[in-house]
Amino acid sequence: MVLRILAAGEPLPLDKIGFSEKNHENFLSVITQPYGIIFVCGPTGSGKTTTLHSALGYINTDDRKIWTAEDPVEISQDGLRQVQVKPKIGFTFAQAMRSFLRLDPDVFMVGEMRDEETTSIGIEASLTGHLVLSTLHTNSAPESITRLLDMGMDPFNFADAVLAILAQRLVRTLCKDCKREYHPSQKEYDDLVREYGHREFAEKVRKPYAHDMVLYKPAGCDACNYTGYRGRMGIHELLMGTDDMKRLIQRKASMDDIREQAITKDGMTTLKQDGIEKVLQGYTDILQVRKVCIK
Repeated sequence: MVLRILAAGEPLPLDKIGFSEKNHENFLSVITQPYGIIFVCGPTGSGKTTTLHSALGYINTDDRKIWTAEDPVEISQDGLRQVQVKPKIGFTFAQAMRSFLRLDPDVFMVGEMRDEETTSIGIEASLTGHLVLSTLHTNSAPESITRLLDMGMDPFNFADAVLAILAQRLVRTLCKDCKREYHPSQKEYDDLVREYGHREFAEKVRKPYAHDMVLYKPAGCDACNYTGYRGRMGIHELLMGTDDMKRLIQRKASMDDIREQAITKDGMTTLKQDGIEKVLQGYTDILQVRKVCIK
C-alpha cells in the first residue's frame, strides 16, 4: 500500500522553498505580470503544485480573481476559486479553461497541460490579458520549449506568451541538529567544479579551494531517525522569456541553441548548478543532488 500524506494548511511562502536570491527575484518579476504564461516542469513528486500554490498565495489579493483547475485539489487557499476536473464526465482541463474564460478571471492555474488542445487554450488566454500558470512533465526548462513546439504550438504565439519556465526537483536536506563539518579533499572540490562547469564556476561562484574550506555530511541523531537527513528543499532552473529567447522560439531553434542562450547569455543556473550551490552553502550533499538531476 502506498499512502500519500498531504500537509494541510497554508501554502509555503515563496521565500521558504529554496529559491536562490536571483531566481527568487526573477520568479517574483514574472508572477506579478498582468498577463502571459508560466510553466513549472519536473517529474511526479518534484513539488510543482506546491510551487504554483506558493506563487498564487503571493499574488492572492482581494482585487484579483483567481481560478484553478486541478486533478485532484491537493492544497486549498482562501480567496481562490478551485475546481476538480473529472474526465469521465467530459469535464477536462480544456473544458474547465473554456468555462474560466467566460467568468472574467485575472489569473488561472491549470494542473497540467498534457495535450495540444489544453496548451493552445492556455496560450490564447495568456495573449488575451490573463496570467496562466501550469505544469509540464519534462526534465528541464529548455526541453519544455521544444516539447511544446513539437506538440504543435504556433511558435509566434508561444513566443509572445511565455514569461518563464521553471524546472525543479526536491533534494533531501541535512539534519540541522547533527550535520557534521568536514574539510573536502582537492579531488572532491575539483569534481564539484567539473560538474558545475569550470567557466561558470569561475564566473558565478568564485569560491577557490582553501585549507579552511568547510562542507557538511550526514551523521544521524534522534531528530532525523539516524538517517542524517531531515526535510527537503527545491533546486531550480529558471528560463526567462527574454527578447532573444523569444526570437529563438519563433525560429524553432534547436534545444542546444535554446540552452546555450539561457545559460550563457541570460545567466540561467541549471538544476545541477543550483544543487551544487546549495551543497557549498551547507544545506545538502552532492550525493542527494546527483540522485535527482543529470545536468
